[in-house]
Amino acid sequence: MNPILRRIAGLLSGAAMLATLPACARQNLPDHTLPAPVPDTRVSVANVELDGPALWRVADEDTTIYLFGTVHALPEGMDWYRGTISDALASSDVLVTEILADKSMAATMQQLVAEKAMLPEGQTLRSLLDEDQRASYEKAVGSVGLPVAAFDRFEPWYAAMMLSLLPLMQQGYTPDQGVEKVLEGRAREGLGRGQLETVDYQIALFDQLPMASQIRFLVETSANVGRMKPMIDAMVAEWLEGDADGLAALMNDSMTDPVLAEWLLNNRNRNWAEWIDTRLDEPGIVFIAVGAGHLAGEKSVQDALADRGIRTERVQ
Repeated sequence: MNPILRRIAGLLSGAAMLATLPACARQNLPDHTLPAPVPDTRVSVANVELDGPALWRVADEDTTIYLFGTVHALPEGMDWYRGTISDALASSDVLVTEILADKSMAATMQQLVAEKAMLPEGQTLRSLLDEDQRASYEKAVGSVGLPVAAFDRFEPWYAAMMLSLLPLMQQGYTPDQGVEKVLEGRAREGLGRGQLETVDYQIALFDQLPMASQIRFLVETSANVGRMKPMIDAMVAEWLEGDADGLAALMNDSMTDPVLAEWLLNNRNRNWAEWIDTRLDEPGIVFIAVGAGHLAGEKSVQDALADRGIRTERVQ
């Protein structure tokens, strides 16, 4: 499976991105999702008895910060919110996510996409592709039930993102069951909220990618669009088991494009480690929920914290 697709799959909020879909694409989404079987997730890693996805803790004398890896969209029927995760959130003073998903986010995302994701007037996406690339792309667009011109006005990164998300949504994955949505719904009344980034920043990550990287992303996504669902299923299975090493192998280890790795993964992990380092100076309990790939593999948030002399302890 192509390495770019493995990382891109979880970078932005599915709910936010789907709000920007052209009308013809939204009409192809299902009206309901299918329940997924709930696996037995009790496993043991090192000295930690696990009963679900991995949870880490950073602490000093007066501050505790939990780090929890999320999946932004899931099928119905996933049973993961319990045990240490539930207790950690209940004890926290604030829930911090990558971005704040408030009622205005969809409109904000649509405006930003209109500003950042559109090609110059007179240029079309398909005109940027050679003959073989265009044929593969058009086949991929047709496979998700859209006309080949559906994304002609958009930059390649946006079309690639949509081709990554649509097959999942059409086969039962929904942001309404995503981890952030569940955490927000389970949070006690009065829990503070925070964010590590903004929607503007996340859109800019893609908009500023060199065109060659954008086209590479689109071409590889097009070639693998039919494999997206099995690949995400495998990632979710590793996540449910709390197998951070297995998740890293699927998501991060084979990312060979240095531009994408640095812009979309490594630099953000370092930024978040700096945020955590600074937050340790303030007393309290913080629950941070970010895409699971950021907490797995080399150059993870935990590695960036270690570079700052900060120890991370796995608690589930």
